[in-house]
Amino acid sequence: ELRLVESGGDWVQPGGSLRLSCAASGFDFTDYHMTWLRQTPGKGPEWVSTIDSRGEKTVYADAVKGRFTISRDNAKNTVYLEMKNLKPEDTAVYSCRVRIATRDYWGQGTQVTVSS
Repeated sequence: ELRLVESGGDWVQPGGSLRLSCAASGFDFTDYHMTWLRQTPGKGPEWVSTIDSRGEKTVYADAVKGRFTISRDNAKNTVYLEMKNLKPEDTAVYSCRVRIATRDYWGQGTQVTVSS
């Protein structure tokens, strides 16, 4: 059974930092790109960042570029999202996603709240 389990979400003040983790199982993690997305109530998912299967190439949404860093540890089947200089507009549920063939698989997500 394929599973994606996110963790690391929390409440932080503006300017703070968090590191999110997504533990994957049930598929060959090393074969697939991994993506982080976020979602707020009433809005559709917003793409945040993607990393290739080897961890050599990364891309970011303009809203997070320079503040967020995506990485992966293929030995641990885990993808990370390091978030710095967090802003209130970063408040969302963050989820990781893998696309296998034509199907997307998501985790349950982890809540990040940025407020003073």
